[in-house]
Amino acid sequence: MATVSLCMIVKNEASVLGRCLESAAHAVDEIIIVDTGSEDATKDVARRFTDRIYDFPWIDDFAAARNFSFSKASCDYQMWLDADDVLEDAQSLAEMKRDLTADVVMLPYHVAFDAQGHPTMTYFRERLLRRERGFRWVGAVHEAITPAGTVIYGTAAVLHRKLHVNDPDRNLRIFEKQIAAGKPLLPREQYYYARELLFHGRHREAIRAFMDFLAQPDGWVEDRIGACLQLAQCCLSLGQPQIAEQALLQSFCYDRPRAEICCEIGRLKLERGRYEEAIFWYETAAAAPFPQDGFSQPDCHDYIPYMQLCVCYDRLGNLRQAEAYNDRAGRIKPQDASFLANQKYFRDQRRSGGNI
Repeated sequence: MATVSLCMIVKNEASVLGRCLESAAHAVDEIIIVDTGSEDATKDVARRFTDRIYDFPWIDDFAAARNFSFSKASCDYQMWLDADDVLEDAQSLAEMKRDLTADVVMLPYHVAFDAQGHPTMTYFRERLLRRERGFRWVGAVHEAITPAGTVIYGTAAVLHRKLHVNDPDRNLRIFEKQIAAGKPLLPREQYYYARELLFHGRHREAIRAFMDFLAQPDGWVEDRIGACLQLAQCCLSLGQPQIAEQALLQSFCYDRPRAEICCEIGRLKLERGRYEEAIFWYETAAAAPFPQDGFSQPDCHDYIPYMQLCVCYDRLGNLRQAEAYNDRAGRIKPQDASFLANQKYFRDQRRSGGNI
């Protein structure tokens, strides 16, 4: 049976660390905690689970801290979690260890949720890595390891359950420190730097940064698609819907249409009253396959296009088709307020003699 070292970097995470470690402790064989400067009871919480606690001075480099945590591992595999993560199915991971021989295990990472707790944003991350392969983290911010060798996909999802907001300026500050020092940004770093500019409302700078990223030949396909989506957001914020649509369409140069892109194009068409065109894009979104790699918003594959198709057909006067799409959305989220409001709307239409 394979053994697993859980390697974590933490700082001021006393409020969530116990929850994380409780979710994973029975599935791993050792726990390594690297503290980068906590001023709360983080270490006290960690001591309930392990005595392998190390200090690492924070140097504005997440990859350096994670590589230090990996250097302390002694098991067959190194696994990472953030303190505000929760391992959803520890038993599934424990069972996987019985005959695990792969170099990399990718597990689903759910990072956003709706009111009912269903994931609204998910993607696979490199979660377990064979120690003897010597994998190294790269990137001062949004650090990652490029999977290599034998890669398999598991089902033990990790849930990102943040309770409090960290320093919102930290990542941008680290990027700008790198730039000021004359250190070139790697393609992945350039992409995330552009995202930080977007999140800080610096839309014109973000557009230039996204364009610089897309001009590079070796950016990850999923980041390119994400860049097109976020470039469109920048253009919309500047009142440029036609340029935004062009940015969305550019994503088709990199891979087959993604549901998230199609929903956004559909929304632009719907807002301009071009309902039949919007219907085409929402139907395309509903038919789009889930990508195995990369980011996915599950609602863009069914619930959102069904609800928007309901709106489109209602605007076209086809209430029967509109209600049919609302019913399809309701089978996915039967307690959703928008579905229930639409349901009442169609009942009222029938009572008033509407043509359904």
